[in-house]
Amino acid sequence: MKKTKFLLFPFAAALFITSCGGNDKAEDAVGTDTSSVAQPKVETSVSETFFQVPSPGEMLTFIKMVGGAKNKNIGFLNAPSNEKNYVDGKSKALNFGIYSTDLSYCSIFEIGSEAIKYFATVKKMGDEIGVSSAVKPEILKRLQSNVGNPDSLAVITDDVYFSSFQSLEDSKQGPTLALVVAGGWIESMFIATNLAKYEANSQVIERLADQKYTLENMLEFLKKHQADANVATVKTDFEALLGEFSKISEKDAEASKTKAEGKSKLLSGGKQLVISEENYKAIVEKVKNIRNSYTLTK
Repeated sequence: MKKTKFLLFPFAAALFITSCGGNDKAEDAVGTDTSSVAQPKVETSVSETFFQVPSPGEMLTFIKMVGGAKNKNIGFLNAPSNEKNYVDGKSKALNFGIYSTDLSYCSIFEIGSEAIKYFATVKKMGDEIGVSSAVKPEILKRLQSNVGNPDSLAVITDDVYFSSFQSLEDSKQGPTLALVVAGGWIESMFIATNLAKYEANSQVIERLADQKYTLENMLEFLKKHQADANVATVKTDFEALLGEFSKISEKDAEASKTKAEGKSKLLSGGKQLVISEENYKAIVEKVKNIRNSYTLTK
């Protein structure tokens, strides 16, 4: 997967299609599922953030589709009771992103009762960072009435996530937006690495390796707001994480064939990341340390 692919394709739905080669079923499933949630946002939003960084739920949806559907573990999420510990602007913004991802996780993995709890936390923190207009009380009623419908829950939680982004952008709160994006992404990585155990040639592990490109885009976005001391600190954390991702080797991907209008085409494979178990463990540990420093947990 080339870096240019990440930059050219709007939103993460296209990313899953390009990064899941070799599994037509997975491609079809992801293409169908994410388009119903993500595609409308591409048409309505002008924020370049949406074109650079996928929603936290996108990676989790992918993991569920390749074998994690029965998972109901919430032990590694940031407990709603920790919300009281976040008293400064930096921790509130980071953990708004983190809790938004936890909300998405509960929705995607069909843990509706927990989703309602996380929504209450997201609503409270949203009020504190200035996105109360995006996290409206009536959304709770929608969540409650769709507890048994994971597809609807996923749509609702994605709406909350992107409406919050838009609200922060509209109010010119760039540094806060950067921190929210960072928090959401690091939590999605933390959850994913808790769910995915290393296996050579695993689609999930390859997808996590591809997050190197997402991280590079994240750093470009953080640089735009690095005059803010809090953003600068997070940028330093993410640069250290990129150092671990940069140890992943690359190889030429195999060319693949496709058919169009009855004719076969040979597509260039580009570059493919090859992550070793040692690489993966180092990334997992770095993600854990950064995430826990934001949640103030061990």
